[in-house]
Amino acid sequence: MDDAPHSESSRVVRAAGIVGIATMLSRIFGFLRDMVVAGFFGAGLTTDAFFVAFRIPNLLRRLLAEGSLTVSFVPVFTEYLRNKTREEALELANITFTALSIILAVVSLSGVLFSPLIVTIMAPGFVKTPVQYELAVFLTRLMFPYIFLISLVALCMGILNSLRHFAAPALSPVALNLAMILAALTLRGFFREPIVALAVGVMAGGILQLAMQWPFLVKMGVRLKPDFHFRHPGVRRIGMLMLPAAFGAAIYQINVFVGTILASLLPTGSVSYLYYADRIVELPLGVFAIAVGTATLPSFSEQVALGKMEELKRTIAFSLRLILFIAIPATVALIALRVPIISVLFQRGAFDAQAALLTAQALLFYSLGLWAFSVIRIIVAAFFSLQDTKSPMKAAIVALVVNISFSVALMFPLKHGGIALATSIASVVNVGMLWVILKRRIGTMLDGEFYRSVGKTVLASLAMWGVILLIGLIYPWQMSGTSSTRLIHLLLCMAGGGAAFFAAAFLLGSSEILITLESLSRRIAGRERV
Repeated sequence: MDDAPHSESSRVVRAAGIVGIATMLSRIFGFLRDMVVAGFFGAGLTTDAFFVAFRIPNLLRRLLAEGSLTVSFVPVFTEYLRNKTREEALELANITFTALSIILAVVSLSGVLFSPLIVTIMAPGFVKTPVQYELAVFLTRLMFPYIFLISLVALCMGILNSLRHFAAPALSPVALNLAMILAALTLRGFFREPIVALAVGVMAGGILQLAMQWPFLVKMGVRLKPDFHFRHPGVRRIGMLMLPAAFGAAIYQINVFVGTILASLLPTGSVSYLYYADRIVELPLGVFAIAVGTATLPSFSEQVALGKMEELKRTIAFSLRLILFIAIPATVALIALRVPIISVLFQRGAFDAQAALLTAQALLFYSLGLWAFSVIRIIVAAFFSLQDTKSPMKAAIVALVVNISFSVALMFPLKHGGIALATSIASVVNVGMLWVILKRRIGTMLDGEFYRSVGKTVLASLAMWGVILLIGLIYPWQMSGTSSTRLIHLLLCMAGGGAAFFAAAFLLGSSEILITLESLSRRIAGRERV
């Protein structure tokens, strides 16, 4: 087979599987959290204020933590692990920890002090409603220190992933979701504005996430401690990589955030419709795309550190095949089942049928870009392994301009749906630019095996769509049906469509299924260990 070396392919599959399963669990709790929030708070003035306030530190998390720190730290830390001593690598980790803590303390304090200005910039439409504006400012001040906690969590994740430990970092978001659920259930009656309970849950969740990481670091011999030697060459390299990396790795979140700003100018509820739809798209994106991206970055970085460029190209091609094997059918399923999915998950209490239909409209347009969102994770990881963060930054800036332009053009004829469509268009442009630059940098990566694999995935996805349509004819969807009838329809479509996809892929001889099954059998037999 024309893949990456077999052992590396299997290692990527196993690591991605571990991250995917852990992330799936955290996403399940995330959906439970959103169901609780939708049921208690609906989609309106207070939820718009909370989601804007939560997205501000969340965007900084993507930019300063996962978006730049992790992807800048892992390649350099991996290089030290492979080409220098473990003691030198741990020294690098300690200095990074110290510098990061100081920077984050300053950022957190600044965010608290300048919250009114931040909310005015991020949600200008709120200014015309003083109650909503003041609530958003208060919630922003309460949650801004979350960036301090979650950035340290991201550093711990980078260290553990470089040491090939993936489960604990992937599971830590469960703590955040549990904390928010418990806060909504138990604390909402203690505040004049019940939505404040969610903000308290966010801060408690950040503390729990950091507490979950620490024991695993200690177990692997990593005891982070202050070290003020900031002139360390490795730290300088990480610092030089971080700013461009923030734009490259976090472009999807930046585009969604631009949508939030513009949606605040649309009718009340628009921010919430986009948020809930984005949460649905992030299930396949988070479970599979981020899982594969997380698993491949250490592999890419190790191959670059050892000078194995041909292996790098084969691993990139295999990773793209693997992610498209999931992203293509996920796109088809989300488009075909967008209304049932939103209705079953959120249509209850204050979240009525009209809100479900408007959220499904946003989901349709977000789904069109799912494959691009997923591919970006792999290509950007390849650039970061090469310690090139400027190229993703350039592509990100162009994509951001495209997103703003299309959002402004489409937000009035398509309302919030136009903002979601603009996000997808911008991501496709981003993929195109990144691919051209990467191909010029390391040469051709795709061969006939790649195109045959994608073709089989498309055919299997069409078979899945056909089965979903057939089930819809036999057991029609009823928007006004009971919760149980709507759930049965969705489960039948998911089970039938999923079975059709995997059966068709197996009959077509999809190599992704064969490699996955072989990896699972080896794990069960106990012959290999991740």
